[in-house]
Amino acid sequence: MSETTYTIADILKNTEYALDVFTPQEIAALEMFEKKKWPYLKDFVDGTERRATPEEIVRQLFLYRLLHVYQYPPERIAVERAVQFGSTVSKMRADIVIFDEDDPDAAYIIVEVKQPKREGGIEQLKSYCNAEGAPIAVWTNGGSLEIMHREDPNLYRRISDLPTAHQTLAEVLNEQVTIEQLTQENRLVRERLTLKNIILYLENLVLANAGVDAFDEVFKLIYAKLYDEWAAENDPRRKRLVHFRAAGETHSQLYDKINELLQEAKGRWPGVFMRGEKIDLIPSHLAVCVSYLQDIKLFNSNLQVIDEAFEYLVTQVAKGAKGQFFTVRHVIDMAVKMLNPKWGEYAIDTAAGSCGFTVHSIFHVWGGELTARRPDEWQRNYAAEKVYALDFDARSVKIAQAINLIAGDGRSHVYRVNTLDPRTWDEAARVGLGPHLRRFEDRAQDDWNQKNYRYFTFDLVFTNPPFAGDIKDTRLLHQYELARRDDGKWQPKMGRDLLFVERNLEFLKPGGRMAIVLPQGRFNNISDERIRRFIAERCRILAVVGLDVNTFKPHTGTKTSVLFVQKWNDDPEAGPLCPRVEDYPIFFAVSQHPGKNSSGEYSYLKDEDGQPLLDLYGHQIVDHDLYDIKAVLDNQLERLVERDAGDAVRYAGHRARYEALLPHVPDYPTVAEAFIEFAVAEGLSFWREG
Repeated sequence: MSETTYTIADILKNTEYALDVFTPQEIAALEMFEKKKWPYLKDFVDGTERRATPEEIVRQLFLYRLLHVYQYPPERIAVERAVQFGSTVSKMRADIVIFDEDDPDAAYIIVEVKQPKREGGIEQLKSYCNAEGAPIAVWTNGGSLEIMHREDPNLYRRISDLPTAHQTLAEVLNEQVTIEQLTQENRLVRERLTLKNIILYLENLVLANAGVDAFDEVFKLIYAKLYDEWAAENDPRRKRLVHFRAAGETHSQLYDKINELLQEAKGRWPGVFMRGEKIDLIPSHLAVCVSYLQDIKLFNSNLQVIDEAFEYLVTQVAKGAKGQFFTVRHVIDMAVKMLNPKWGEYAIDTAAGSCGFTVHSIFHVWGGELTARRPDEWQRNYAAEKVYALDFDARSVKIAQAINLIAGDGRSHVYRVNTLDPRTWDEAARVGLGPHLRRFEDRAQDDWNQKNYRYFTFDLVFTNPPFAGDIKDTRLLHQYELARRDDGKWQPKMGRDLLFVERNLEFLKPGGRMAIVLPQGRFNNISDERIRRFIAERCRILAVVGLDVNTFKPHTGTKTSVLFVQKWNDDPEAGPLCPRVEDYPIFFAVSQHPGKNSSGEYSYLKDEDGQPLLDLYGHQIVDHDLYDIKAVLDNQLERLVERDAGDAVRYAGHRARYEALLPHVPDYPTVAEAFIEFAVAEGLSFWREG
């Protein structure tokens, strides 16, 4: 490196370019020097001195890879080559062209780096490849990398890698991949992508004009891919190979293979799809979708990858109008950590969405997170028997059933019902929830409850109910005490979230505890004084945590808080003790670091070069103050060391990554840990163990 004060990070700062797809060795090979008061570098192919612009840095790093990783000789590579459209040589120039080994005038690979935005860059790249007849197209901005096989002028299918100078394209297309290789090359980690990014791209590429329901088809593909990853881990006949990938088959053969994976998934995790349901994408469209999904790993530690993608697909039509949105994972984790569910306790979410609360309750009790490896028997039993979920939206229930089936290894208690109106519940819900109906000594009261499904014995309720829109159905309102005014007359309408408060308390046993997300106004509006009194008469108010206004953006800018309560109980036979007292302390907190910006995009921790940091499982780390991020990293390190016991190299790698992350973890006061300290000091029943 010369005496120049410029760094790559300086040049790339606030641009669309990044270094995520390149290795430290490749980045270190780039040497810059000062010329005419500007940073310059030498072209790796022809030695030309070029101004070190962001796109030139990315081009040179990719040239270095072509030369040293893929081993293409410099004489097969051209930089800034004019593109020939028909008989006309255009003024447009391809950034990099690799020529065919047997025909030095024919373009074999064309690389585009000038257009840093994916959509514009890929469209320009396709026009070059179509004009030159090149079979392989590459676009990168250093943050993402797309390698595509041009099957015909209108169909480009993504492939996993470039052929080296000594390989044929057919060898790459037919390459077999193990689950370990998929984990190592996972694009979500290597390129800091999200599944939502990929679905948005597929929507623009094929789904919007495919004549199918985008949600249904994406859901089928994700279900099949999750099964494929599970089978690669657990089916010895697979020899750890993944099958969800385009491997040189015809489009029809690929369709048959992926559809068969879906049918096997339906057999392993039944009850989510109708009998006979199959993939409705035509084979050529399916081939494109598979090519973009095949190099990502969906089984991750907390399912946020899947959840974020389905939230995008569902909320636009199904839930947005009702003011209900999937709860962000760090809010879920905060609530679960604070209420501390235990092995013997039953938990329910009465407005479940994608079942984030119940799935993270499973993780909490398991002491770990979800992987494609089959859970232990006790873990399967807990997931299958102790967690329940209700929701009225068909698509959310489908997602919730799938996620709970996978966690419970084929069993779940997720029901599509109107939580507020048990009169309408179907037989499946009544049979599933019946064992948890509360029993009363009074025979008439007990018979009434067994018939009407009002009062239950759940230990925990976690929920984020819909809070937009009023209920005006008098038959429904007349089931709720809150709908009756002090003078005995009925309210003509009630906020949906208010009825959920009363209904959720009916699900709790004496001494049971609840976390519920509510609009901030419910805590301080004069008109809502009655609801606050209603809650205080029935429960000990444990905590109120104010969430930032950005937390549920972009779906809503409503300011919300999470209310934590425990039902009063003086009878140790009825449930955990929570003796009624008149005066007691309440824990209050306000989040200062919400993990989202004003546009509703997640805010991630970054390194000194502005690149997003990844935790030990390869996920971007949301910047928030709801619980201790370092404690999560400690847990991840402990589990990875346990998993790789005896492997000194892997242990050293885990420890090195952990140590490298610690300086970047902010030292915020965190809500969950402060509450736990409060709960232990107060002797709250669910934290008496310390």
